[in-house]
Amino acid sequence: MLTFLAALPIAVILVLMVAARWSAAAAGATAAVGTLALALTVFGYGGQEFPFGPVEGVVGVLVRAAWVALTVMLIIGPALGIHHLQQRTGATSALEAGLARITPDPRVAALLIVWFFCLLIEGAAGFGTPVALAAPFLVAAGFRPVTAVVGAMVGHASAVPFAAVGTPTLAQLAIVDYPARELAWAVAPYTAVAGLVLAFVVARLVGTLVPTAGPPYGWMAVAYVAFFAPNLLIARFVGPELPSLVGAIVGAGAFVLAVRAVVRRRSPAPAETTAPPVEVPVRAAPTMSFLAATAPYLVLVVLVLLTRLVVPVREAARSVVWEWEVFGHFSESIEPLYHPGLLLALAFVAGALWQRAAVADMGLAFRRATLQVVPVFVALLAMVTVAFTMSEAGMTTQLAVAAAGAGALWPVLSPFVGALGTFMTGSATASNILFTEFQDQTALAADLDPVPLLGAQGAGAAIGNIICPHNVVAAAATVGLGGREGQVLQKALPVAAVCLVLIGAMAWLIV
Repeated sequence: MLTFLAALPIAVILVLMVAARWSAAAAGATAAVGTLALALTVFGYGGQEFPFGPVEGVVGVLVRAAWVALTVMLIIGPALGIHHLQQRTGATSALEAGLARITPDPRVAALLIVWFFCLLIEGAAGFGTPVALAAPFLVAAGFRPVTAVVGAMVGHASAVPFAAVGTPTLAQLAIVDYPARELAWAVAPYTAVAGLVLAFVVARLVGTLVPTAGPPYGWMAVAYVAFFAPNLLIARFVGPELPSLVGAIVGAGAFVLAVRAVVRRRSPAPAETTAPPVEVPVRAAPTMSFLAATAPYLVLVVLVLLTRLVVPVREAARSVVWEWEVFGHFSESIEPLYHPGLLLALAFVAGALWQRAAVADMGLAFRRATLQVVPVFVALLAMVTVAFTMSEAGMTTQLAVAAAGAGALWPVLSPFVGALGTFMTGSATASNILFTEFQDQTALAADLDPVPLLGAQGAGAAIGNIICPHNVVAAAATVGLGGREGQVLQKALPVAAVCLVLIGAMAWLIV
């Protein structure tokens, strides 16, 4: 009965958002109130077993949730600002023209954004940055808003286990005592197998740009191999810091070279001879150079690489920490000079200066971004409140312990626990922190090899990013889908389910 009640908030969110098509704000607020009620009455939240009372428990959760929602806003706001600035200065048109010079097929050009750009930014920065940057650009390039968000969320997921220069896997290594390369290699094959599903879905979504031509499966296969070949090699022989970042850079370079070679050989035909001629809308020639149009993104990548890979810069950036604590238990912190929000803000300003944008255009972009993110705060606050309440009250642990009762079938369920952690916390890193020791101890108690199960945990946590409610809320906000987040979740859930089943089957076979 306790397990059923612990699962009830998740069920309520899914039913209200997917089936009833409530907005994330309404569904989240309903679930938040219900979760707090369950925590206080059924799970004894704030009682004798807790170092705080019920009132302090509720206030502490709300304060933490507000803080986390604000830190997410610091990412979405500048990302939206960049998008609006690109639109005002004509940079978006210049980027589209530049991609058209690489290939006349807009589907193949879109793969560079949906796949490689998202993988690169996730590998370098993480924290939802790629979706916030890519989704608005995809809408400007002709994608429908829901398709753009789903595409960006699915497209970046393959990089999540080694996102932000390996942070999710490094979080596992901080908890368990296994060699770094061994754990990196435990995660990578699962991600590659799930990546087949993700790549297939990306190709289907990209195909909507030119429905008469169909999905570019051939080029998607090239993109898949171009990313995962270096990704797997680096995970196997180097470690967890660089598989996603270097895989995206090397893969994008190889992909562009392959596309250009085919275009030169077949010009002026489309990149795929099986597709009919693609009609591209006639637009005015852009006045901005391609290099200037990419300025905000180039500056962002450089800043991310400097703060993540150059040790003295990284140490200086991480030396400034703002932290707080209330009631001796609830605490949060932020590294303001290391946070993607500051890097995005600097990229916005540097991009505007590089493009010689008018001050009025910068001000308008800032105002539009601010007006868009303010309503999103309510939805994020509600979703994070559900997550933190479940975690603090022991409801999340109750679900995980119930799953561990499966015994020999535990490997099948292991990735689902990882996804559960991300679903509730919005972070693969947080999921790994929450459940890595639990996975390790459960495997040892069942006389199973823990390393493959830790890999399944990491891979499952990555897939959870696709369906995490407050990730969906944040992504939908960047393309004006506030109130329609359920449509995104409805399309993302089957993708995540198939990936998790594959990872679970693979874990069972390995163990």
